[in-house]
Amino acid sequence: MSIKLEKVVQTFYENLEKGKITAKRCTKCGAVEFPPVYACNSCGCWDMEWIEISGKAKMHSIVMPAALSSKPEYKALGKYAYGEVEIEEGARLNAVVRGITKKKRKEILEKGLLPVPCHASIYQRDGYKTVVFDLDEE
Repeated sequence: MSIKLEKVVQTFYENLEKGKITAKRCTKCGAVEFPPVYACNSCGCWDMEWIEISGKAKMHSIVMPAALSSKPEYKALGKYAYGEVEIEEGARLNAVVRGITKKKRKEILEKGLLPVPCHASIYQRDGYKTVVFDLDEE
């Protein structure tokens, strides 16, 4: 099969440098892929277009980092957790969400508040920018 493939990763990171958080949307079924991929995971179509996402999201699960799953480079993030995040455009992913302490996690779970609103943020790592999510203020 001869298909001209785009450098998805390069374009995604170049957009982050410009302050834009982008995803790919399938031109056939409309499914949004974030992080962006070459082909639609819903229908398999290769015809994808770049879109800028709103950044609005909901966190559906919370997993606190353990000694073996925490990363030293994440110390600069402050308090955070891992969780399944659904962006407003429909894609779901496992992500880092800042602003969650053990106390906050307990409160959210005990009060049955999941999913909780959060939003995407561009975070400067050592040498490149990436996307993390921040818990929305109440």
